[in-house]
Amino acid sequence: MKMLESVEQFETMKNNGKHIFMFSANWCPDCRVIEPVLPEIEEKYSEYNFVHVDRDQFIDLCISLDVFGIPSFIAFADGNELDRFVSKDRKTQEEIEQFIEGLS
Repeated sequence: MKMLESVEQFETMKNNGKHIFMFSANWCPDCRVIEPVLPEIEEKYSEYNFVHVDRDQFIDLCISLDVFGIPSFIAFADGNELDRFVSKDRKTQEEIEQFIEGLS
């Protein structure tokens, strides 16, 4: 999964193409639980570019997007927010896939 490097990169990606941003942090145990299944999810939904956003590195971006719980996901297509799966709860592979399935 590609790592977000700057807020400018986020804006460019958000406004061009289909992206799913995953908000996470190194210290987050629920984020570590889903890590092993993320490559499979990325492969299954290859029409989206998946981008990891480190919550600690981009706290102001998280605040501006109302992301206060992790792991969380926000999907964008050409500048439009398609949907979000934002909460502090642990997520399963099935829940993440249901979220992505509901985007189209």
